[in-house]
Amino acid sequence: MRKLLLVIGCSLMAITNALWAQPLSYYLPDSISYNPSIPKPADVIGHEVGEWHVTHDKLVMYMKALAAANPQRIKLQVTGTTYEGRQQLLLIISSPGNMGRIELLRQQHIQLLQPLNADKLDTEGMPAVVAMGYSIHGNESSGSNAALLAAYYLAAAEGPQVEDLLSKTIILLDPSFNPDGLNRFANWANQHKSKNLVADPQSREYNEAWPGGRFNHYWFDLNRDWLPAVHRESQNRLKYFHDWKPNILTDHHEMGSNSTFFFQPGVPSRVNPLTPVKNQELTGKIGQFHARFLDRIGSLYFTKEGYDDFYYGKGSTFSDMQGGIGILFEQASSRGHVQETDNGLLTFPFTIRNQFVTTLSTLEAAKNLRVELLNYQRDFYKQMIKDAAAAPEKEFVFGDNNDPQKGKILAQLLTRHGVDVFALKADYNSGNQRFAKGKSYIVPVPAYQYKLIRTVFDKQLQYTDSLFYDVTTWTMPMAFGVPFAGVNAPQPQLHGDRVSVDQPNVGTIEPGTASYGYLMDWKAFEAPKALWKLQQRGVQVKVAGNSMQFLMDDSLRNFERGTIIIPHQTQTIAAKELAKIVADIAATTAVTFTPLRTGNVTAGSDLGSRYMQKVTTPNVAMLVGTGVSATDAGEVWHLLDQRMDMGTTHLDLAQFNRADLDRYNTIIMVSGSYSSINKEKLKAWVDGGGVLIACEDAVSWLADNGLVKADMKRVAPAVDSLMKPNYFAKEQIDGAQRMNGAIFKADMDVTHPLCFGYTGSTVDLFKTNNVFLQIPKNPYAAPVKYGSNPLQSGFITRQNYAALKNSASVMVQTSGAGRIILMADNPNFRAFWLGGAKLFMNAIFFGRNIDAASARAGEE
Repeated sequence: MRKLLLVIGCSLMAITNALWAQPLSYYLPDSISYNPSIPKPADVIGHEVGEWHVTHDKLVMYMKALAAANPQRIKLQVTGTTYEGRQQLLLIISSPGNMGRIELLRQQHIQLLQPLNADKLDTEGMPAVVAMGYSIHGNESSGSNAALLAAYYLAAAEGPQVEDLLSKTIILLDPSFNPDGLNRFANWANQHKSKNLVADPQSREYNEAWPGGRFNHYWFDLNRDWLPAVHRESQNRLKYFHDWKPNILTDHHEMGSNSTFFFQPGVPSRVNPLTPVKNQELTGKIGQFHARFLDRIGSLYFTKEGYDDFYYGKGSTFSDMQGGIGILFEQASSRGHVQETDNGLLTFPFTIRNQFVTTLSTLEAAKNLRVELLNYQRDFYKQMIKDAAAAPEKEFVFGDNNDPQKGKILAQLLTRHGVDVFALKADYNSGNQRFAKGKSYIVPVPAYQYKLIRTVFDKQLQYTDSLFYDVTTWTMPMAFGVPFAGVNAPQPQLHGDRVSVDQPNVGTIEPGTASYGYLMDWKAFEAPKALWKLQQRGVQVKVAGNSMQFLMDDSLRNFERGTIIIPHQTQTIAAKELAKIVADIAATTAVTFTPLRTGNVTAGSDLGSRYMQKVTTPNVAMLVGTGVSATDAGEVWHLLDQRMDMGTTHLDLAQFNRADLDRYNTIIMVSGSYSSINKEKLKAWVDGGGVLIACEDAVSWLADNGLVKADMKRVAPAVDSLMKPNYFAKEQIDGAQRMNGAIFKADMDVTHPLCFGYTGSTVDLFKTNNVFLQIPKNPYAAPVKYGSNPLQSGFITRQNYAALKNSASVMVQTSGAGRIILMADNPNFRAFWLGGAKLFMNAIFFGRNIDAASARAGEE
């Protein structure tokens, strides 16, 4: 009977689209009049809002049309472009009187960050600044479609109520946080829409193809990128955020179709401890406006469940450490145009209306709470002066003497957030750490960015809850693999030149005659990039499997394992051409080349030794497609494409069984399930000499399918027979066992090819899974493993921690003539975990150089 009813329901849904297209009156308040000279959305985009999913080009067209039609209220800025060349827009909207002095008002607002000036400000006469952002996940598109309505309303609405709102607020409207993802999803939803709408959730319209529109061009979740700011879209957005420091920032999302509507506050026990109590009080007050507005249209909603305010790298929480209030909205998603749900038929226009109504409720809250919001922001920064004064660290110093590039990238990250970072002017010692002049940086702890500095440098080990929506720690120097230390007193004499984000990468060719060839330091972060460029230009290279000592200009120079050797004798190109290639690469890549006059060493191995092994040019394919983690694959893609300038084939799982694998000598499997591929074909490829690199859940898949011999450590159950858990607590107990993400220190065998370039004996890695590998009997096969006390920062249950202790992070096995490299963790987490990047790049370049005998030990 139920199936029959569903069939009848689907038949009833065979209704022409025109009956589901809603006019503007469905969305807009009927108590307001509208300027007829302002173009309505349909006048520009060619359809009613919600009739089709708006594509990004039409969204841009409409925003530009509004700005042209009402320049008295709207100033449009192109803040930048995405990887795919789409414009990112910002509409600054306010009353004509405010717009006539908008820069003066901006400068006045920024004085709230400067407590000496802030007390002189009359907040009664200042407008509140509200940043409204839509659809950072491109397939959560009701937000950007609601931005059409929000912009029209603010441009066209007339009357005393609207004039009062505009005079008391400055609105920063970003109609699409993720243009590339939005356009990808709009095309999907529109191309699968029928004239007669179908609400069946199993229809193709509601099940987009991998990777979906959630992500940006590099399959990255931009909502996790506010703090690390790896991607162009985030960097462009941060410019206007820090220019304005808004009092409220809204972040419009979608969630599962069978849910309703969520607005903050979130779970009270999952608020970042650096967030003031007053922040949550104001969030609750703003929430009352959302409730009233949603009550008027009869929408269901919930608060204080499911979502939290812990990770500062999300849009809805990022503002909380800047004296503002971040607001998350989550709307049940239609995922297309109309879909059956537990709450009845969910139409796309209905989802848009909820997003628009809460846009209006946010503005109403900002108007009514304006003075309280402004005073809170002023008091927030006044308190930060006290907090900074009371903190033991007055400055932070960081840098890697062996790899200055990683420190530079961290310095640029801080600079993007308005933090002053200086090159270290003189050597500085802290305990047993030495920070070298010219290779390290120093950051004064500024009062106006004290909480941001704390969240970048602090470790977190104490928690009031065990269930988290996102990661539980993100200590940035650990992520970058950069040593750091607090400085207890200001050190202005150590401040050199101020760092800028656009400083070019330049390498070094040391003085000397290269009559024998060159050495290239592998410790540099961009060394793999330089090696790839050498290989692409036909240069033959070797890698040093043993250390070397040379007598150079009457002094002894040591070169570690992993040093790249570029001898003239093996080249097919002339010495002058090689010199030009080396010079070209040094001009754009932060590496050091050392000219050689001899292959004879004073200690270690000569350059003709068997320990000096040829480095084969990697031909890399990464398996992608349905079942594969798009974000993990995107992190690898970004690392290779953007940071290392390497091209990589993305081999879809659907293509694998008929693909010519002989084109590749390296295959990457990130976290995911690979049940559709031919296992025998994959094994035969490895046996023939291929290098297979598997990360996280891919390791478990290989083990479960008999392609590797790896034992997994069992995790003790969270509930045993002696406990009496209640039914309602099950979600909390089960959820706590998920590894949302914490930092662990792993021990390294620095003589192993996978660890070349690391100068210390440990590396900090980020774990977000429950893959715990038993250490094999012969430890040569586990060059990276965890000890008995590896936790550095973050939350982990005692059951998971017991399994993690004394487990292997990286293992190597042979299969025929090939190598399989198993990485239990994600060394490239969110594209900013640079400390693990070299481990991954070593696997690509040196995986085939791993001694077969030591790797076979992993099979015992």
